Amino acid sequence: MSPLETKPAAFLDRDGVINYDDGYMGTRERIRWMPNAAKAIRRLNDAGYYVFLFSNQSGVARGFFTEDELRILFDWMRAELITQGARIDDIRYCPHHPAGSVAGYLEDHHWRKPSPGMIRDLMQHWPVRHEGSFVIGDRETDIEAATAADLPGFLFAGGDLDAFVEDILARQISVR
Repeated sequence: MSPLETKPAAFLDRDGVINYDDGYMGTRERIRWMPNAAKAIRRLNDAGYYVFLFSNQSGVARGFFTEDELRILFDWMRAELITQGARIDDIRYCPHHPAGSVAGYLEDHHWRKPSPGMIRDLMQHWPVRHEGSFVIGDRETDIEAATAADLPGFLFAGGDLDAFVEDILARQISVR
């Protein structure tokens, strides 16, 4: 196996970016994909980006679903996207929340957005080129995590994710 290529990365929040944020999405029956989510991810793949999901998942700390259930959901999401030619390279999530109810998860963990822990962990485990990398999120905490990781952050208000990504890539190319 050859070493992985150094290239930029797109860090995407899950709920509100890849899928609608209908609150504590722990099962595939609850997932409603954002319009053109797979097409947007495929566009990033084709443009030579690593594509990562990073997501606060306090539903674990709150007892709505377990980490095992969450991993099963992420595996299903990745498989569904692959059938449409879209690849998620890796995922990080933070199951912790200080106001939760499940022992072992009751903290304000350094991965929890707005902290940049998940982004930094992905950058340590993958050969990410900082230049050209960016974050897409639907909340200010996503943008704060981007800023803390010294990356540009783009606030997505919903709608056609592919059109949003196409616009970001056009801006990224004009900056280079």
